Amino acid sequence: MKVIPNLLVFFFDLFLAIILVNGSTSDRERKPYIVYMGNVPEEAGISAVKEHHSLLTTAIGDEKLARESKIHSYGKSFNGFVARLLPHEAKRLSEEESVVSVFENTRRKLHTTRTWDFLGMSEKLQKRNSKAQSNIIVGLLDTGIWVESPSFNDKGFGPPPAKWKGKCVTGANFTRCNKKVIGARYYNLDNALDTNTDQKSPVDTDGHGTHTSSTAAGETVKGSSLYGIAQGTARGGVPSARIAMYKVCWSGGCADMDILAAFDDAIGDGVDLISISIGGPSRSYFDDSISIGSFHAMKKGILTACSAGNDGPYQGTVENVAPWIMTVAASTIDRKFVTAVKLGNGMRTSGISINTFSPRKAMYPLTNGARAANVTAEIYGNVSACDYGTLSMKKVKGKIVYCLGSGSQDYTIDHLQGAGTIMAVDAPTDIAIATLIAGTFVVPEVGIKIDQYINSTKNPQAVIYKTRVVNTSTAPFIASFSSRDILAAYSELASVTGLPGDRRIVPFNILSGTSMACPHAAAAAAYVKSFHPDWSPAAIKSALMTTATPMKTKSDDAELASGSGQINPTKAVHPGLIYDLNLSSYTRFLCKEGYNSTAIGRLIGRKKKLNCSTIRPAQGLDGLNYPSMHFHLTNESSISAIFRRTVTNVGFAKSLYKATVHSPKGLSVTVSPRVLTFSRSHQTRSFTVLVKGSMQSGASILSALLEWSDTKHSVKSPILVYKQFPPLF
Repeated sequence: MKVIPNLLVFFFDLFLAIILVNGSTSDRERKPYIVYMGNVPEEAGISAVKEHHSLLTTAIGDEKLARESKIHSYGKSFNGFVARLLPHEAKRLSEEESVVSVFENTRRKLHTTRTWDFLGMSEKLQKRNSKAQSNIIVGLLDTGIWVESPSFNDKGFGPPPAKWKGKCVTGANFTRCNKKVIGARYYNLDNALDTNTDQKSPVDTDGHGTHTSSTAAGETVKGSSLYGIAQGTARGGVPSARIAMYKVCWSGGCADMDILAAFDDAIGDGVDLISISIGGPSRSYFDDSISIGSFHAMKKGILTACSAGNDGPYQGTVENVAPWIMTVAASTIDRKFVTAVKLGNGMRTSGISINTFSPRKAMYPLTNGARAANVTAEIYGNVSACDYGTLSMKKVKGKIVYCLGSGSQDYTIDHLQGAGTIMAVDAPTDIAIATLIAGTFVVPEVGIKIDQYINSTKNPQAVIYKTRVVNTSTAPFIASFSSRDILAAYSELASVTGLPGDRRIVPFNILSGTSMACPHAAAAAAYVKSFHPDWSPAAIKSALMTTATPMKTKSDDAELASGSGQINPTKAVHPGLIYDLNLSSYTRFLCKEGYNSTAIGRLIGRKKKLNCSTIRPAQGLDGLNYPSMHFHLTNESSISAIFRRTVTNVGFAKSLYKATVHSPKGLSVTVSPRVLTFSRSHQTRSFTVLVKGSMQSGASILSALLEWSDTKHSVKSPILVYKQFPPLF
């Protein structure tokens, strides 16, 4: 039965291919492609814009159409352009020697009061270099910023640092920057805005960008909360630092071409670090806008922190994986948001949510999807899940409704004028989500008891109480979807949930996701940089990784997700040893990975033609002087790997470090030499790690830990051997 449709697809594809070859496809089928050409040309007299036009004219075959097709030229920090092309024109451009890569523009997605105390940076922390911190500029690529937030008050700030070359672009609901938020730009190269939600300016109508900005570098604001929930002092990790916002995300997502334009500007503007809580499926380093932008940032000494994505806990879901990026996962802090429920039979239970509503009555009528179904429910979906269209307003109005959850039933119940919802979710309830009406998420076991109660009486009742904060000693552990539950500043042009009908406008909101974790790591990096302004991005990243606290893991998936552990910013200021990397290190790595010599040469801006076969090869299994070590088994079970590393002494001038290895049964780890002796600061020493053993049948991961110690410093490197099984789907 499937043969005929497949044949039709084949002939359609063949027909389309013929059209493309002939070049007669309608211009309306042209799509934006990014043409990346590596480093900005240094040769005198070369105009990047003219070169772009010449390449386009050659590929398209018509000078006027080439001029009309070009959308934007990049040329401040790297070389390239974006144009509307047909597939065969894109292919023709990719074959040009001056072009590194050509890839279609895609849209990516967006992936505190207590947090900084939990990470060891209390409000009264004495170890701050405030003067240096005020000269640090944190650039954020996000949804914009609400500069009127108290977190961005510029009282006591001097003028922007002399190195700042950026702009403050005004527009709708955005009339100024200040001495705290010193720069703001917005990018919409495709001119594709939703006139109902998007505003053509750097203003934040979503809330995400304001939240991440204040988490990284927000001013200290006492008495902050969300309707009394999570009350305390909200502040960023580096409250004295400056903020530059680059708005690249709109209601339709975050376009690659806008992300690259923002990187191009941010690098030239003089930012010190970049935080970008945006992601998409992993691609080749040269076909990925964030990978490209962050590489050129690294060349200028700018560390880029990126969120790892929220598609966990399964293998192969991490995003933003280029080794020059600091990729940040999400973990818990030492509190959770509990929403209590009481049933008419006296049963008390609780779930997890951000419920800002206090009950107005002692009890409310309670029902479930089956009892509240309308006569045409089967047409629309699953009544037990309260799918939209399955329920009767008459049977829901004024009642709390129990639903088998997917997490969005609160909108449906609110639309039907319900009083609240209890959602049983067949997933870990370890993140708190704000609900549109009174609501909470419970585990299935609790849900079954609630459903049984509803079906056991003619007049079931319940009440949902306002969320309260409960301290927990189990933190930190990796969040199931990959900072979690973070209170930070919010835009007053966005509601608490962002859902239609939500009229709650607040100065602070609680959000979860790796988006929230990313600015924490960026701020930690800025904190380290305020003490070590000359350190490279790799050195700062190494300091944060090797001083991190190993995570509490309960499964193989969590082991893969936990990385080096939870950052400890105050320890990272004095790491003892660092694993540093420079441009030549990345060059050898890219050669080892099999990338084209010409493309690598253009990427790094090499004047002479690069030949990977003639440069010193990357040594060891992974070929990169990285603070962690990993080995990926394919089909075999025998383990044999050699890692070569070099460390730089940034601790005591005269010091002696001894190696200690913690390894599981079945894994042998040998370090040579086992003692490293340093006689001066910034001296380097090299060592080799030999890993041998076998993976037992049914096992997928073996992990070890290498620790160098001089009794004052502990420099930790995780060693991971894993075997990736075929995907389940």
